[in-house]
Amino acid sequence: MKLSVIIVNYNVKYFLEQCLKSVFISGKGIDMEVFVVDNNSVDGSVQMVQEKFPQVQLIANKENTGFSRANNQGIAKARGEYVLLLNPDTVVEDDTFSKVVDFMDKTPDAGGLGVKMIDGQGVFLPESKRGLPTPAVAFYKIFGLSALFPRSKVFGKYHLGYLDNDKIHQVEILSGAFMLMRKSVLEKTGYLDETFFMYGEDIDLSYRILQAGYKNYYFPQTRIIHYKGESTKKSSINYVFVFYNAMIIFARKHFSKKNASLFSFLINIAIYFRASLAILNRFFRRVITPMADALVIFLGFVYIKDYWETHVLEFEQSYYPPEFLHYFVPSYILLWLFSVYISGGYDKPLKLFRIVRGIGLGTVIILVIYALLPISMRYSRGLILLGSLWALISMLVGRIFWHFVRFRNLNIGSQLNKRIAIIGKGSEPERVALMLRQSGSNAFIGFVTTQGKLPQNSGYLGTLEQLKEIIEVYNINELIFCASEISSQAIISHMSGLKDKPVNFKIAPPESLFIIGSNSIDTFGDFFTVDVNTINQTANKRNKRLFDLLAAGFLLVSFPVNMLFVKKPLGLLRNIFAVLFNKKTWVGYHPQAENNQLPSLKKSVLNPGDMFANKTLDPTTLMNLNTLYAKDFRLGNDFRIMRKGYRELGRARV
Repeated sequence: MKLSVIIVNYNVKYFLEQCLKSVFISGKGIDMEVFVVDNNSVDGSVQMVQEKFPQVQLIANKENTGFSRANNQGIAKARGEYVLLLNPDTVVEDDTFSKVVDFMDKTPDAGGLGVKMIDGQGVFLPESKRGLPTPAVAFYKIFGLSALFPRSKVFGKYHLGYLDNDKIHQVEILSGAFMLMRKSVLEKTGYLDETFFMYGEDIDLSYRILQAGYKNYYFPQTRIIHYKGESTKKSSINYVFVFYNAMIIFARKHFSKKNASLFSFLINIAIYFRASLAILNRFFRRVITPMADALVIFLGFVYIKDYWETHVLEFEQSYYPPEFLHYFVPSYILLWLFSVYISGGYDKPLKLFRIVRGIGLGTVIILVIYALLPISMRYSRGLILLGSLWALISMLVGRIFWHFVRFRNLNIGSQLNKRIAIIGKGSEPERVALMLRQSGSNAFIGFVTTQGKLPQNSGYLGTLEQLKEIIEVYNINELIFCASEISSQAIISHMSGLKDKPVNFKIAPPESLFIIGSNSIDTFGDFFTVDVNTINQTANKRNKRLFDLLAAGFLLVSFPVNMLFVKKPLGLLRNIFAVLFNKKTWVGYHPQAENNQLPSLKKSVLNPGDMFANKTLDPTTLMNLNTLYAKDFRLGNDFRIMRKGYRELGRARV
């Protein structure tokens, strides 16, 4: 056996399928075995492997054992001369395996090898080659000196930025996304250290290979796509603690006590430094726009009040008491901003009508409250209307101005109006186009043929060789490669060649109802099916949570009455607080027919089956009800289900 490929999977079914397709194409002509170690995925990964790749040796764990232990399970069974640890969120070129095996055969001092990696946008990933994170190197990385001086031989050692990306080099650290090693070397060094649950284990094993007298090589003569799932987590607090604590484990294991102490000190500083940055970054990203809106509206309201007093009421002194500006105006602004928020005015992509709807709703609420106040507190209905007009104008003009500065056009909401070119031939591009249209996409869709010349009367935009011109002429901003019509090697080459173009890249596997291609495996917006109003849309998730809170508040206030009619009053009280603390939702899926492919929801008190309490529903019907609830979400459905199942609001989950 020449090569053993080990892939550890956890809930990335669609990426795993595409990865395995590329693995078996690349492995043609090589005596190869493939292991998939699944860490208790709940997305149907195990079933997919069993059905579509029966030749894979599947190890299905009943719990998430971690990256290191799962890989060790595969290594222990591997019979190949070489062992490749490969991430499921990768795509290898057609000749990747033959090239790396040939290099290892010709380089007897090579203990391990990594390759050139690009992300989902065709951009080179610097972690393709790395240096040992000594205390000095870690310091430069932690405090940004390596980013400021990436090509410096002093400051750029973490990613070895001073080494040519397109030449073979000896390196110290390999990436766990693609880590090829001799099995004989692994028997000497030991397998992955299971002390590392996630992150750091590749650094540790790479270092042990060097200590055993072998060399690690960076080999750029073949490339892989690495969608790099952790990229979206690097601003999260959890990532900061897990990643940097892994560095501490490494330091204590391999450095002297003095150096390990220094390293641990630096890392602990880094943890609090990066965690603080993560908190501040998350906070400011969420509140900077509402804060700017509030400030602009307030300043405008001050001017409007002064103008109203001096020119309309013709008062030389202030007509309105200080409380008006100190309390009432901020309250108006909070109501307007809250209404814009629940209307989706802060969601992406930007839609101006959501702001109009939000300001209108907020104004109605303010006027209703105004009418209920004592006469002494009804300062001016005219000021409220003028203030609402200013709030609307300032928010609309601000959004349009910012969009124009950023994109140099006035095509607001253009993210929904993509211009897509599908690359392929025959019926496959038509199938993908139909899938996009069924998903509700209103994008411009054109075809690019992989044949040498255009078919007559075909309606194709051009050929693959004309791709750059097609992007410029038709203003294409998204390319979808039909994987059945174009090789992984050609896809990667085109992605790399077009990385400077403002184009997104996606891959459509054959006979699949999904398209992969975001920069992160944590983003599943590229899973196209018939999608009317899915529950995982940002606005729907927010509105469902607000509905849960309002319903919980109402049920809590009216609890003395509810306890007379609900079957389990104490259970109702427990459920109210579970919903308030976001442990449960009032309405969700029926637990006996949950579909792992549906968006996840909290445990629920009620479910769509409660609409038919007097009927016995079979599992298929319950599953269909769950699917319909998720794919065409309406708050009215939650209200009707709660009304119908009111007496059952105190039960635990079925």
